[in-house]
Amino acid sequence: MGGRVCREEVKEEKRRSPGREDSLTSADKIRRFTKQSGHNVLSLARRGLKDAPGELWELLELEKLNLSLNNLKALPPQLGLLSNLLVLNLWGNQLSSLPPEIGQLRRLRVLFVYINRLTEVPEELGACTQLEVLSLANNQLSSLPASLSNLTRLRKLNLSHNLIAHLPGCIYSMKSLVFLDLSSNRLENVAENIQALLELKILIMEGNHLHSLPRGLCFLTRLELLNLDFNHIRDLPEVSNQSTLMRMMVVIMMKIKEMHHLSRLEKLACHPLDKGLHIVHNPLMKPLKEVMEGGLEALFNYLRSGGE
Repeated sequence: MGGRVCREEVKEEKRRSPGREDSLTSADKIRRFTKQSGHNVLSLARRGLKDAPGELWELLELEKLNLSLNNLKALPPQLGLLSNLLVLNLWGNQLSSLPPEIGQLRRLRVLFVYINRLTEVPEELGACTQLEVLSLANNQLSSLPASLSNLTRLRKLNLSHNLIAHLPGCIYSMKSLVFLDLSSNRLENVAENIQALLELKILIMEGNHLHSLPRGLCFLTRLELLNLDFNHIRDLPEVSNQSTLMRMMVVIMMKIKEMHHLSRLEKLACHPLDKGLHIVHNPLMKPLKEVMEGGLEALFNYLRSGGE
């Protein structure tokens, strides 16, 4: 149905104003279906589109555009013409890339491109310095361009369910982040530079291959939820002597004891939406299950006492 507005809607408009319809351009016909609610909003979601309507790029006044849940495989360079866009919703398509011209959307604040087939992000996206929310979840990304370090106003970043093995360096420059989701990637470690993200309240890293925790986490005093479930956190070699093992675990958990100074991480959490520290399904928890219900303080006391 490419460049046409729903036929039923068009017929209704013709019925209401038959005398003027022939004089309208296709762009005008689409424009009459935008919602005037303080913003110029157009939703073409769930329309089965394989290509965006050509007339769409004439609607220069658009501020919010929803093209989600279609079958789009690419967007044309004309996307850059919509320079007034504040919100662009592209989730649930088949996009393998974004056009470089996306960098011309200098007013863009919210960009959803999750559940697509992206293998890379254009470096031009770094020119969208007004971005506050960016979701690239459920794609095939292994890295991000360094230019995204310019996104210093970004508050929410979702990179979950990708192929990221090393945390992109640009993230450490996004110092306004309050929400960062890195779950279900291939991360093995996180650099000490994580301490630069002082505004973080929610950090999700479950479902990775983390073996240890950076001491820099201790500087994130605003953290309310830290999810480390389903990793390989152990920070110790394989040893057979139980007392040696316990001493090693005390050393490991003293890092988490330092995290106890993060006063907003008030408890050990089990439910995915609970605030607190999520750290189940890691090797270090196997001998400590009996103290889980006692919370963080009981866990630390248990470790300091040598597990008695």
